[in-house]
Amino acid sequence: MNIDLQTYAIYLLVMAGVTLFLRAVPFILLRKKLKSVFWSSFLAYVPYTVLSAMTVPAIFFATDSRITGISALASAVIASLLGGGLVTVAVVSCLTVLGVDGLLLIL
Repeated sequence: MNIDLQTYAIYLLVMAGVTLFLRAVPFILLRKKLKSVFWSSFLAYVPYTVLSAMTVPAIFFATDSRITGISALASAVIASLLGGGLVTVAVVSCLTVLGVDGLLLIL
């Protein structure tokens, strides 16, 4: 794809403007402490929601088989519900992928 310098500059300015807008508007609108319990709770969960939205789809495409991705997600959810920390959940997920992938190679 061959893009000339003017088109590239326009794309760059639009992306910079959108990024600035998304980062500046909350600071402008939320100068005072939030008194609403609803908005405080809503904004407290936004980082977790965004992280989940980026991570969960990547789990299914990180391996060659969807079966290993699904089993890794299931084992991660179970390990976290049983009180495992971040490292424990990651290790359990990796071992699950290795185990299921090994079983798929044998079968």
